[in-house]
Amino acid sequence: MAGPTAGAAFDDYSGPTSTLGPFQIELPAQHSPPVIDWRPPLYSMPLAVAPYDHFYFARPIAADEINWPLASYRYGGVFFEDVVHTGVDIDAPHGTRILAAGAGTVVWADWGLFLETPGAIEDPYGMAVVLRMDFGRLGKPLYSVYAHMSEIIAVRGQHVETGDVLGLVGATGATTGPHVHFEVRWADNSFHHTYNPELWMAPPEGWGVLVGRITDSRGSGLQLLDVQVRNTASGELRLVRTYGPGAVNPDPYYRENLVLGDLPAGLYKVTFRWDDAERQEWIRIYPGQVTYFTFHGQDGFGLGPPPTPEVEWLPTPGP
Repeated sequence: MAGPTAGAAFDDYSGPTSTLGPFQIELPAQHSPPVIDWRPPLYSMPLAVAPYDHFYFARPIAADEINWPLASYRYGGVFFEDVVHTGVDIDAPHGTRILAAGAGTVVWADWGLFLETPGAIEDPYGMAVVLRMDFGRLGKPLYSVYAHMSEIIAVRGQHVETGDVLGLVGATGATTGPHVHFEVRWADNSFHHTYNPELWMAPPEGWGVLVGRITDSRGSGLQLLDVQVRNTASGELRLVRTYGPGAVNPDPYYRENLVLGDLPAGLYKVTFRWDDAERQEWIRIYPGQVTYFTFHGQDGFGLGPPPTPEVEWLPTPGP
């Protein structure tokens, strides 16, 4: 049986449907979170230091809890070599409150999000809530997804403000432990229209986000490439991989395949191996901003940002 047009079933559900997309599963690796005693508060959103930035969302977990993505399973990561991750996972104890990352209207609050079938307890997202945001981007709507809940508190049709409680952290659906799976969807409320949440969530004050487009000499993206990012002052090493294949979408402006958020401002050395040689570059992270770099095979690194778009990138009214 053919499924509905992408995104349509969520706002105007009229009966059981089947999905056309590939099966998705959320199984984060159970690693200990980084040991960080203190983080500054988040910038107020929306934050757009440059015209192409779009930090529109807060975090779905409160500031007094660990509220940054699991490093082992970021957007575009691949599990079991064939399941790509369409969001970020934020580790939190069972029963932790899940908060609205922005103001919007609840368009889904049930089991069955992936299958587009309310009440389907076999759904890999478990109990989930979806918000249609009060703001959009470039005239198209934005949605935020909160999955694997142990309890849903929000109800469909409810309008919520940033920080309102939507539900409680759990481990329902296909997961190995309690956490919230958070997605940002643009244009359609569909798992095929997700974008990297680390490009949308406001960073801590004084911290920034590293974004890269790493390709071979022909311009083809290098997939699942291990990249080291070391703070030259503190020596702290962060590891990130480029996106894997599948249902992930780069930002149409950055065309990135690597994002690493929550980096304290400062100088970093970026290192990876390509074509049997170590490649490295020193890159400065600026507070409240995206720092963008490219690597194009034998042409090496480029540190200039993409050309400034001729559009207004602040949030636009939603439908």
